Amino acid sequence: MNPVAESQSADSSTQDRYAQRGVSSQKEDVHAAIAGLDKGLYPQAFCKIVPDLLTGSKEHCIVMHADGAGTKSALAYIYWKETGDLSVWKGIAQDALVMNIDDLLCVGATGPMLVSSTIGRNKRLVPGEVISALIHGSEELMASWRALGLDIHGTGGETADLGDLVRTVVVDSTLTCRMRRDEVIDNARIAEGDVIVGMASDGQANYETEYNGGTGSNGLTAARHDMFGPGWREKWPECFDPGLPSDLVYSGPFEVTDEVAGVPLNAGRLVLSPTRTYAPILIDLFKLGRAPIHGLVHCSGGAQTKVLHFASDDLHIVKDALFETPVMFRVIQENSGTPWDQMYSIYNMGHRMEVYTTAEHAPAVIAASKAHGVDAKIVGRVERRGGVGAGADVGAGALGPRLTIASAHGTFTYD
Repeated sequence: MNPVAESQSADSSTQDRYAQRGVSSQKEDVHAAIAGLDKGLYPQAFCKIVPDLLTGSKEHCIVMHADGAGTKSALAYIYWKETGDLSVWKGIAQDALVMNIDDLLCVGATGPMLVSSTIGRNKRLVPGEVISALIHGSEELMASWRALGLDIHGTGGETADLGDLVRTVVVDSTLTCRMRRDEVIDNARIAEGDVIVGMASDGQANYETEYNGGTGSNGLTAARHDMFGPGWREKWPECFDPGLPSDLVYSGPFEVTDEVAGVPLNAGRLVLSPTRTYAPILIDLFKLGRAPIHGLVHCSGGAQTKVLHFASDDLHIVKDALFETPVMFRVIQENSGTPWDQMYSIYNMGHRMEVYTTAEHAPAVIAASKAHGVDAKIVGRVERRGGVGAGADVGAGALGPRLTIASAHGTFTYD
């Protein structure tokens, strides 16, 4: 994926900050490593789907997914140490679950979902009370989501003491679900003429207990280091890679308890906002019928460019009516100087769930989201890549899909 910015570009030192920290929004090397692997029954589906090898049923299939809270747990560790507030660990448990749940929802899976949790910790620094908060937090969350219609159950897991490998704590989970093949939502159905409904990542859903800054669990390495930092290099050496250039380590102006203008949370809680699940909304939407839903994209790794991994080669995705950029992402950009084209490939920038559907069905999608207190609107459309006349792509089908983001911060094209 190569972004071509049509607005003013930043210098290379600013553009490279994310990569210099040892992370990648696109994970090109990972995608290259798996390029030759079997992509399952539905190669363009959001998750790999395989035959039902458990029962042999031709009407069913199995979907499994693994993900976690990522480096967000490093900030939770600092917040807990600074404030004594154990409740942040329930948020990390939520991050590790939702990053899987919402990926499974994107293929239409609603359960039963079986969860196996994996925690790796440095026992010298992370005591049993933190592990207890993570485990009990996970169980409480699953119980609350079952009450909202998501059939999800814990099956245990593993907590490993890995002090030689893990600096603080790593929180991951794996979800498995068996579902009917005729209920699978396959992004291969995304087509010219579809509209894109985006569901907001910030605000407060009526199934959430507090305001959500919208960060999710992507881009936290950059967000942590660009937002926070007075004295943190010396105070919290266990919370960063000692091989990083010093000017990229906790170089921001905030302490975790500092106020942030325009939001009801302090800086630490704002960035630590638990990843929102869209499960209650999508479950209601599926009840209305799956046929009008041509695709679902969870804007996680790769953020607003995520769709390029799933759309067909002859399509041009146009997002030109995005939500106003939430406070969280404006503050990160102001403090880091990250070019706006990169911001859209690192952060969700205002919506984290996309529904590709017909123009006729879009009002029902928007209504289902707003019924749960989550703002939603048409943020873009799907066109055919190619055509005739000025600006037409020659041989577009061989080039792959294209994405254009037209925003208040510039117009950017990604191939």
